Amino acid sequence: MKKKPAANVALVCALAFLSHFAFSQNADWPLPGGQPGGGHFSSAATITPDNVKQLKVAWTHRSGDFRKGTNFRDGLKAEVPLQSSWQATPILAGDNLVICTPFNRIIAVNAATGEQQWSYTPDINLADYAMPRCRGVTQWQHPEQAENQTCHSIIVAPLMNAKVIGLDAFTGQRCHFGAVAEINLREGLRPHAPGDYTLNTPPAILGSLLITGAAIADNISTDVPSGVVRAYSLLNGQLIWDWEPVPPSGSSDNSQFEAGRQSASDGAITNIDAQQPSEEQGDQYQPGTSNVWSFISVDETLNRVYVPTGNTSPDYYGGHREGSDYYSSSVVALSGDTGEVVWHYQTVHHDIWDFDVPSQPTLFDVTTDGGVIHGLAQTTKQGYVFLLDRVTGKPLFPVIEQPVPQGTVAGDYTAATQPIPSKPRSLLDLPGDQDDVWGLTLWDRKACANVLEGLRYEGPFTPASLEGSLHMPSAFGGQNWGGPGLDPNRNILVVNTQHVGTIVQLLPREECGPEADPEPVAHGHFLEEPSEGTPYCNRRWLGFVSPMGAPCTPPPWGTLAGIDLVTGEVQWQVPLGTSRDMAPFPFWYIKGSPNIGGPVTTASGLTFIAATTDRYLRAFATETGSELWKGRLPTTAHGLPITYELSNGEQYVVVAAGGHAALGTPPGDHLIAFSLPPKRK
Repeated sequence: MKKKPAANVALVCALAFLSHFAFSQNADWPLPGGQPGGGHFSSAATITPDNVKQLKVAWTHRSGDFRKGTNFRDGLKAEVPLQSSWQATPILAGDNLVICTPFNRIIAVNAATGEQQWSYTPDINLADYAMPRCRGVTQWQHPEQAENQTCHSIIVAPLMNAKVIGLDAFTGQRCHFGAVAEINLREGLRPHAPGDYTLNTPPAILGSLLITGAAIADNISTDVPSGVVRAYSLLNGQLIWDWEPVPPSGSSDNSQFEAGRQSASDGAITNIDAQQPSEEQGDQYQPGTSNVWSFISVDETLNRVYVPTGNTSPDYYGGHREGSDYYSSSVVALSGDTGEVVWHYQTVHHDIWDFDVPSQPTLFDVTTDGGVIHGLAQTTKQGYVFLLDRVTGKPLFPVIEQPVPQGTVAGDYTAATQPIPSKPRSLLDLPGDQDDVWGLTLWDRKACANVLEGLRYEGPFTPASLEGSLHMPSAFGGQNWGGPGLDPNRNILVVNTQHVGTIVQLLPREECGPEADPEPVAHGHFLEEPSEGTPYCNRRWLGFVSPMGAPCTPPPWGTLAGIDLVTGEVQWQVPLGTSRDMAPFPFWYIKGSPNIGGPVTTASGLTFIAATTDRYLRAFATETGSELWKGRLPTTAHGLPITYELSNGEQYVVVAAGGHAALGTPPGDHLIAFSLPPKRK
């Protein structure tokens, strides 16, 4: 880890309070996750459980930024581009909502009317990115600019080409970071294709520090760019510190697993180079490390940065890692001043399932008989929710190292045990007996059973294999990047979960490529990924499906749950969505839909969520899980809905409905606001 001179750090820290004070004057939803520590909570309370059924569409904005094309459900074609997917969450900046489109255009609309105020189109070659996407922007108030000056309120926007730019929140005019026009994250990386290293999740901001990771292409090579996390000064654009997720000094391959089990603070700093290379050298950072592609949280009081790490590349084979996955699939707490590791907690040992920690660490405080607990909730693709003390990194409830399936392909190994929280229970564990397979018809079910018979499946943590393995849960979850909603007044964490499987097969190198083309082991479309630098390529079926395209795993395929953060118990869990818009009529009645997205909560006791493959935005009672309302959408919505109340007393619920290529739902460009009818005079 390299640090810049202490004078720069001191300057940033001295101005941190001023910039935070200005920032805190904003109304609800100033950040994509609601607050710096996530949680997706709004204090707005005009819309209540009693009147939510009266919600109607208030306005719709259409950007025109979408494209039709192929998707993962219907099959990919080399000559046809992938359809657009819209996963963005807007933020409220003054009286404007600001959001990015799938093509990375930044748009501001009036929060009360949806009328466009400005837009900014970055210079990006979309052809460089197979799946263009942007999950949102963030904002910052410049402490040295007067409130009425241009570039006092700055939209900080991530770009797919791995750059970060600033825009005036009210005009869209470009704002520089001191003398630096843009922050270029490609500096220090070895040469790579543009799509191998992208920025599609907004950075975190701590005082006047911008902190960001990046998304690394899955299953391309062991030599993909580094997953380094970097902090830059927003005042001058200079690098303040960086943290590479590589083993601390003294760690070895033999000690990696035992070290990865430890949740206690290790305080370790990894020093790679005594001297900082010049920009011309490139390759300053170690390639192929774990990366941080999702949302980062910060705790301004503790001066901590909490990063969720992915697994070390490639996803399904780790025989080459030699301990480099020490920080893989973990929550890591870093010092805000220096980037030094304070503690880390690993949720998967030697991850060969693509079980990245996918979502923003959610910070919460609860009062118990023992006093106030400063907690952190981390949802995972495995369906487990880890509840940790964010000061120490220790679990709030016992976590048990349980034996898991052993044996994998030649050259790799499986960890002997995996950490399983005692509380909350796994959200994939549903009451009652569950069949192994399911089908719309008896013929469909028989076809699914025949496929399963030829696969390896020994429950969660079944490794990929030569014959093909069912991953249930899968790389889609369990939970994914949408993260949970937190009701701090009721101490409830609301979590959506996906209950569908995928299939992963490893192929020896000589069987890779179109010339070999071995017989598929499952129905449906698959991706063949090179994983160069390993003895295997892999095939991924993004769903364990029947010949009709229906999931082979039994419904519900999606649920929503409420967790008591004081007791760790799951208070309720209900199906989320239906099979409408996924299955033909009359099969719309099946409860529980595949879903990508997340919930938001309100002070009045409501939880709003879209996320499902049926085209609805829904409202639930946070305390009971009862569905209270649903509003039809023109297509599916996979960003977070947000809610806010303006100075005129009107509360709005807004969501971006644009479909998703992974789910095969239609593309679109609808930013839709719902509100209560005007009060009669």
